[in-house]
Amino acid sequence: MIQKNILFNMFNSFRAFSPKPPTQQQIDLMTRGLPKKAPIPGVNNIIVVASGKGGVGKSTTAVNLAVTMAALGKKVGLLDADVFGPSVPLMMNISEEPMVDDQNFMIPPINYGVKCMSMGLLSQTGAIIWRGPLVMSATQRLIRGVVWAPLDILVVDTPPGTGDVHISLAQNIPIDGVILISTPQTAALEVTTRGGEMYKRLGVPIIGMVENMRHVVCANCKNEIQIFRNVTESFANKLNVKILVSIPLDQAITEGGDCGTPLAVKSPDSEYSKSLQVLSREIFSFLENHKKQTAKVD
Repeated sequence: MIQKNILFNMFNSFRAFSPKPPTQQQIDLMTRGLPKKAPIPGVNNIIVVASGKGGVGKSTTAVNLAVTMAALGKKVGLLDADVFGPSVPLMMNISEEPMVDDQNFMIPPINYGVKCMSMGLLSQTGAIIWRGPLVMSATQRLIRGVVWAPLDILVVDTPPGTGDVHISLAQNIPIDGVILISTPQTAALEVTTRGGEMYKRLGVPIIGMVENMRHVVCANCKNEIQIFRNVTESFANKLNVKILVSIPLDQAITEGGDCGTPLAVKSPDSEYSKSLQVLSREIFSFLENHKKQTAKVD
């Protein structure tokens, strides 16, 4: 066990300086000894919101996507799997510590029709300073120690990078698909592409890519102002995935996240909210087709 932990920590150190995603051999080493993959009771579909890059709007997209799906009639849960930097409690305006049932399962608080769980609800003071095994243990608790049922869809918000949490999720639960989030700039897309390649190696299907902060709309003339030189399509082609939707940048989006009222709730008729509705329906269509294909294989 000591030798495995040493190897694990060596790999963490190597990964911090390596520009490449983990190899299959490294993935096998990381996942050795973890629990076998099994569904979450009462959860029909699991989708992951990911990007190797930080600061591209994963959490904001995950939160607004979850409340949009709930508004469209789905039973939705939102798991904040970013152990070190949880932001879902702030964005969803939840702060109470979850109650526990008589079987020691946590009961997730609900807001805007979405069941939520986050490390931020369990540890609200100080920085979390953990090594990999503790991170994976905490992730396992957030997945299996919560009364999620019944859910149509569980949306999982993930941290940046291609490390412990991502591999633990892919090893432990049947992920139906991944949504890759990126701003339309080369610096972000190169890292996002590596994140997509990791999920492909792990055998997880990619639903598509979301082009976030694509443009702003002028308040006076209503014309779209492009912020970045658009290079998203070339990276999407490299991963052989489609661009699901292009989402605008709006000051109201960040204000909604900071005050705990997602813009998809506050302004359902805004251009941003309509983009999230398009994204939701793209996901619904993918999940329906995915289930049909899985049934044929079985």
